Amino acid sequence: MPLQNDRLLRALARQPVDRTPVWMMRQAGRYLPEYREVRGQAGSFMDLCRNAELACEVTMQPLRRYSLDAAILFSDILTIPDAMDLGLYFETGEGPKFRKTVRSAEAVDALQVPNAERDLDYVMNAVRTIRHELADSVPLIGFSGSPWTLATYMIEGGSSKDFRHAKALMYGDPAAMHALLDKLARSVTDYLNAQIRAGAQIVQIFDTWGGVLSTPAYREFSLTYMARIVEGLIREHDGRHVPVILFTKQGGQWLETIADSGADAVGLDWTTELSDARTRVGDRVALQGNLDPNVLFASPQAIRDEVARILASYGSGPGHIFNLGHGVSQFTDPDHVAAFIEALHEFSPRYHG
Repeated sequence: MPLQNDRLLRALARQPVDRTPVWMMRQAGRYLPEYREVRGQAGSFMDLCRNAELACEVTMQPLRRYSLDAAILFSDILTIPDAMDLGLYFETGEGPKFRKTVRSAEAVDALQVPNAERDLDYVMNAVRTIRHELADSVPLIGFSGSPWTLATYMIEGGSSKDFRHAKALMYGDPAAMHALLDKLARSVTDYLNAQIRAGAQIVQIFDTWGGVLSTPAYREFSLTYMARIVEGLIREHDGRHVPVILFTKQGGQWLETIADSGADAVGLDWTTELSDARTRVGDRVALQGNLDPNVLFASPQAIRDEVARILASYGSGPGHIFNLGHGVSQFTDPDHVAAFIEALHEFSPRYHG
């Protein structure tokens, strides 16, 4: 069936739209009181992810509040390492942690590549449930972490400020790091293809920690594997092209090489100016971004001003998907998100048609 709202798909194909489409990274989350209520019912964060009905409910919540142009699957980027039996758990105020770490060639060799359909079936159940609930109103975005980003969590045992264990393995035993990234690239490809078969109409690869690498290391240990994933993805499903978005936080300096990855769009954080990015890539890819999430802590008028500035920076014509430069903060006032969305709807039509 045709989508009632296909703005995002058209923008990803750099086709004309009536206004700039918008969705938000982490749009279903702790800033919404209704999410916190369901999260409390679920028991734990992973229990919420594993319950298809509850994952569907929190996926739909932001679409009921705001006029968004896509839903994004409610899940976590660390589902693949969890399926590798590393013991994922969450500590309040500290984020994700693993009971086992991967810091040697022997530990890498011991890892099994999960079968997404079997070992991550709860994610596919959520995708199917959400697609049914959406009833073709807007497209559904599936996602995964990038191999490098997943590897950092697996090696560090959780979040990190300096990535010392990951970089020690990368520089000290590059063969072991490549073996790990190869397993993760195969896992991510299988995982995203399973999401596409289950009903995801767009997929995004989150390379949250690619920006901590040097330029040669980024190309060798991050972008190479993301390009391999893009090459292995199902690109046509249900008679429709399946677009791929690559997002490397702090990756603006590598924009041209990311644009050559085979992806349809490149996500940008707020440190790269859209006008510069558009000049650099031309019409090779669509661009997604890039409001600083912390702008949403300012007044509604300041939010409106920044939305207007970003739209003017990109300029007229297709190929822009409005988004935040990273995920919305849990401390954000939902009314300020409304001001952002309303400003976009008010200002963006003048840049189209």
